[in-house]
Parts: sequence; structure tokens; C-alpha cells
Amino acid sequence: MSSGAPPLGLKHQQSITVTPDLTVPSVSPHFPGFHDMPAVFATAFMVGFVEDTCVAALQPHLAPGQRSVGTHVNVSHSAATPIGMTAICAVELIEVEGRKLKFKVLCTDDKGPIGEGFHERVLIDLERFLAKLTPAKS
Repeated sequence: MSSGAPPLGLKHQQSITVTPDLTVPSVSPHFPGFHDMPAVFATAFMVGFVEDTCVAALQPHLAPGQRSVGTHVNVSHSAATPIGMTAICAVELIEVEGRKLKFKVLCTDDKGPIGEGFHERVLIDLERFLAKLTPAKS
């Protein structure tokens, strides 16, 4: 691990096979409107896949105790991916401004593009981040 900023132009790619638990009806029991929707790769899970791909890209470049959190997602989901098909997410780090990072994103499946856009993350110190979430004792 390094303590410097991740390098501009950093690229990473991951693939995933769409399974029933990654489809729209499986998003959450808290959203009953999804239950009778088509069983295709859910936008919510595609966004999670984008975030996970960015996290994996950054991992070798983070200092101990350093993590990144997502702060902005601007990604289209333009085509449906059925169960059994492979989805691929490719990301490229196109901007580094202090702790703020911007990735260009392209998601494809066996038939072609399924989504594209941008995702922003911010580097954090995990311990300090978690301390801010703990309510102050009176």
C-alpha cells in the first residue's frame, strides 16, 4: 500500500454473472413495487457494481486505515441484462483533486453497452470518519 494519491489514468475492470439475487425483484423487501418487475440486472446493483469496481481499483493505492466513500453517481442504465449473462464494469480515474476522485465508467454485457457515466469518491481516514458518526456524550 502507498500513502500517495491514486494515479491519474488508473484503470480497473471486473465482471459478474447476473444471478437471480442481482435482479430487480431482489433489490429489497422494503420496496414492494419491485417484486413483480422483470428479473433483469437491477440498476441499484449495477451502481453497487460500479462502486465495488472503483473500490477494487483504489485498494492497492490506499494507505493503512484509508478508504473511499461514494459521493456522486451519474451513470445511465440503458439496456437490460438477463439472468445468466455476464456484465463487465470498466473504470478509469480521470480527475484527482485533493481527496476527491472522479471515475469514468462503462458497463457492458455480452450484447454491448448497458450503462456509462461518471462516479465520484472521496478518500477518508476510516477511524476519523467513524468517530464523526458516534454521537457525542453529554
